Amino acid sequence: MEVDSINQETKNMKRNAVLVDGVVLNGPIIDSCAGEKFVEEVCRILMNEVVQKATDSSEKVCEWQDPEQLKKLLDLNLRENGETHQKLLQICRNAIKYSVKTSHPRFFNQLYAGMDHYSLAARFITEAMNPSVYTYEVSPVFILIEEAVLKKMIEFIGWEEGDGIFSPGGSVSNMYAVNLARYNYCPDIKEKGLSQAPRLVMFTSEECHYSMKKAAAFLGIGTHNVYFVKTDDRGKMIPEELEMQVDRAHKEGAVPFLVLATSGTTVVGAFDPLDEIADICDKHKLWLHVDASWGGSALMSRKYRKLLHGIHRANSVAWNPHKMLMAGIQCCALLVKDNTGLLKRCHSAEASYLFQQDKFYDVRYDTGDKSIQCSRRADAFKFWMMWKALGTMGLEERVNRALALSRYLASEIKKRNGFELLWEPEYANICFWYIPPSFRNIEKGPAYWQKLHQVAPVIKERMMKKGSLMVGYQPHQDKVNFFRLIVISPQVSREDMDFVLDEMELLGRDL
Repeated sequence: MEVDSINQETKNMKRNAVLVDGVVLNGPIIDSCAGEKFVEEVCRILMNEVVQKATDSSEKVCEWQDPEQLKKLLDLNLRENGETHQKLLQICRNAIKYSVKTSHPRFFNQLYAGMDHYSLAARFITEAMNPSVYTYEVSPVFILIEEAVLKKMIEFIGWEEGDGIFSPGGSVSNMYAVNLARYNYCPDIKEKGLSQAPRLVMFTSEECHYSMKKAAAFLGIGTHNVYFVKTDDRGKMIPEELEMQVDRAHKEGAVPFLVLATSGTTVVGAFDPLDEIADICDKHKLWLHVDASWGGSALMSRKYRKLLHGIHRANSVAWNPHKMLMAGIQCCALLVKDNTGLLKRCHSAEASYLFQQDKFYDVRYDTGDKSIQCSRRADAFKFWMMWKALGTMGLEERVNRALALSRYLASEIKKRNGFELLWEPEYANICFWYIPPSFRNIEKGPAYWQKLHQVAPVIKERMMKKGSLMVGYQPHQDKVNFFRLIVISPQVSREDMDFVLDEMELLGRDL
């Protein structure tokens, strides 16, 4: 009976067909039933192959394939006709199989790791709802959630009031800050451009994130006008050197306008002395931005928030909850101390098709004109959902445990023959050399360092091809290649820390 009804409906549609430019406009062209079944199957694969295996240390961290081989395995060609659902489901399985398992307990490669199930569920919702967070009329729930999250983050910085926006990455947050600082100093640049602007100079440390140079290039300030300030042996900006660089800029006839401090440098995990830097900024009337993309989450911990002492004196802060707090990439906020609408005045274009002022609701909730974007993801929702689930105490515990594990690993490195710790960890970055047995009685001259420089890349290749763990390496200033291990995930155990050292010994003892 049901089949007869469907057939009759199809006949009626054909009989009453409306053609425009040869296209039949009757009825949908998407097979919703088949699509829903496909989504169900993919969700089942996600649960079985990703979520349930996320904490299984017996699984491989990665299934390494060389690029040309992986191209064949993935069947990257796009064809005239669509593939069958069975083929598509296999593509989904392959995408999971050959991707790096960043939720694996032995993934220590980047400044993000692990899986938070509440954040993941929130991401499923936003992907399904497909919102764009620019006006209240199209994104009422996520506009209000973003406002609530920003208000709470501002509170943790120590400001009584403020403003902010979620952005697509810490690099973009830093770029926002440079643009804001410049607009605050010289608002005419927004309309008149750079032709009549003075030579503006910004200051940051030698250990800063590379996005500072990119911001200077992108915004027309010029990378030569980024003055890099020397750091001490722990990677912290030296305030006296900053003062000297500001004086140098004045003597050159340039106009200093911005200092970019770092709370949690990428390699070493160093925290600049914010109070002393703020004193210099106050003296010279400079905007102070703190890139706390990595280290900002220490504010959640009563024990470790002292690392960011003085951050309340900053004019703006970048903070990425997708790093230490595991809110899921991407989840990044720019926070601004000003509450007079500076963020909006700097970036607004007043598009009349979006930001009409005669709407039937309070248009202050149309926050999109504060952003340099138009379409914008609801990134605050996953952080809000995770915070609701765990509470502030749960987030604090996450930070404290990661840093406790970091200190445990550092202490074990110092005990083990063949391992050398470069710095005592201030945060969750543990930097060390593995020294193979054949190196241990060699005098530490140029030949020794040249040979040691080659050890980390070989061990990295071996661990990747074996799939046993992932740890990053790099040279840094006068240091030859060393490992930088990052501890984040609460799924990491003490046994995993011990495994890292045992496995590196196994992979590198023949070198």
